[in-house]
Amino acid sequence: MSNPDVANLLGAAAQARRGGDSARAADNLRAALSQAPNDPVVLNSFGMMRLDEGKFSEACGFFEQAIAADASAPDLWMNLATAQRLAGDDIREAVSLDQALAIDQRHFMANVRRAELHEKRGETAGAMHRWSGVIALAEASGQANASLDQLLTHARRYIADVATGFEKSLSPRLAKFRDSEADSLARRRFEACVGGVLGRRRVYANECHGLHYPFLPADEFFDRDHFPWLERLEAQTDIIREELLALLASGGEGLVPYVRQEAGTSPNKWSALDNSPAWSACFLWKHGVRQDDACAQCPQTAALLQTLPMSDIPGRSPSVFFSLLRPGAHIPPHTGVTNVRSIVHLPLIVPPGCGFRVGGETRAWEEGRAFVFDDTIEHEAWNTSDALRAVLIFDVWNPHLQESERDMLRGMFQEMIDYGLDSGHDVDD
Repeated sequence: MSNPDVANLLGAAAQARRGGDSARAADNLRAALSQAPNDPVVLNSFGMMRLDEGKFSEACGFFEQAIAADASAPDLWMNLATAQRLAGDDIREAVSLDQALAIDQRHFMANVRRAELHEKRGETAGAMHRWSGVIALAEASGQANASLDQLLTHARRYIADVATGFEKSLSPRLAKFRDSEADSLARRRFEACVGGVLGRRRVYANECHGLHYPFLPADEFFDRDHFPWLERLEAQTDIIREELLALLASGGEGLVPYVRQEAGTSPNKWSALDNSPAWSACFLWKHGVRQDDACAQCPQTAALLQTLPMSDIPGRSPSVFFSLLRPGAHIPPHTGVTNVRSIVHLPLIVPPGCGFRVGGETRAWEEGRAFVFDDTIEHEAWNTSDALRAVLIFDVWNPHLQESERDMLRGMFQEMIDYGLDSGHDVDD
């Protein structure tokens, strides 16, 4: 604030409010407003006064004017969200909180309020996500006080109660599978998996950013013997490549940047690729849903894929896409979401200077030569050439899973969706 008179009036108003002289405070704020009618600090102060008076609708109006003057301040959005909450307007409160989080995903109170709102509205998956984030942020800060301890106690109790409820709800759905697999390796692995989902069991294994399924062998590149249909896929390489080239020649409709981070995400290893065409994809299936327009442009590819044993996890897979890596692009080292799937690469266009590393093994793609790998082991890719690299990518089940385990996993994921614990949408390269 550059106007010293306005700053003095705001100071006098604040002092009057602390002293309980609301009339004098209002006079000072009106005087400040007359001199700086569009100043966000003045408008916010007026909003706070109306909030204290219980005039929530008027408070919202002042906060909205302040935001119109400065939409980049998360605290203004938080004040508006508070007024909307007190006015009982859940829908607008959610919008305001999301705006604050779009500015700063690590804003502690925005995460707390969003968690509370999800919980109030019975949005289990959202509440679990936000309460878990609140706990992580609090633990990272190292701060402690009675109020924060009470908040974290509630968050942990909520997560534990949801886990208990989900476990009770899950049991009838899977009873026949569990009974048939009593005392088997499949049953032991599945129960360890459920314990991991519920946060009741520590699992030591390779790094997954979503569901980890215990005790599966962690192969960097799987033996081809597990996938006897690979030769049939490879025999169609020329047809698949021609359909991709025709799609690109027609304008590349459906082609999108592969990395698209939420607004407000802190700088990270993916920032250089965020919303960049350097790594782009055209999906034929996404989160288990067939993309009809894209498949119509690649009919023979789509028909072939439907004959292959792709993974079928409710709300999540299969995902099938053409992965395009532009000249000079580098996909940084990372790990995938879950080891219940395996990732198939069919190289279509591979200029010299392209490479792919999984764990301790690096391979050069060979056009028409497919391979399958475990993407929960650290991997990266690069294109140092001056031409486009294109690969068809899709997911199949981990070959070490028994069919009964696949059935149990399908049941668990469907129950997670039905129960409101999961909204799906896990994709990786």
